[in-house]
Amino acid sequence: MSSPRRRIETDVTLVNDNSKQEFYVRFKGPEETPFQGGLWKVHVELPDQYPYKSPSIGFVNRIFHPNIDELSGSVCLDVINQTWSPMFDMINIFEVFLPQLLRYPNPTDPLNGEAAALLMREPKSYDAKVKEYVAKYASKEAADEAGVESDDDDDMSSVGSFGDDEDEQPAGQMEEV
Repeated sequence: MSSPRRRIETDVTLVNDNSKQEFYVRFKGPEETPFQGGLWKVHVELPDQYPYKSPSIGFVNRIFHPNIDELSGSVCLDVINQTWSPMFDMINIFEVFLPQLLRYPNPTDPLNGEAAALLMREPKSYDAKVKEYVAKYASKEAADEAGVESDDDDDMSSVGSFGDDEDEQPAGQMEEV
């Protein structure tokens, strides 16, 4: 097992060298789940009031999960959004809370309705779609490239920015009235 210092050096990338309040963490999909083998870049922003106020976290590369918005990467996790405690830290988030969320999705409180419906109606199809997303969007290369911006996009947040325009699909269809 690698030392904690070495792991921090490989798993954490500071967004701004002058600030330790905004950074990326490499997050691996939990073993024995359809997310196994996936690698995600997770954007973390610590508020000035941290640890008394919860951090803002979001997946940068795409993930198919009922409690994670596919495009923005926002996470619906009670312990981060409502019941945060100053006793929690980043280790809790990345080694307990997020792995548990991926292992035990809550389709009754979805951010991604399609994933929730598929999980409830056809669990095997849900697992297959998760694995498809892992293969397509959660490789080491995809995680490294996720959120990489050009110089013109400096003012835009990297969370939810994807460079793969060919995969964009409209959110729905408009009907003429």
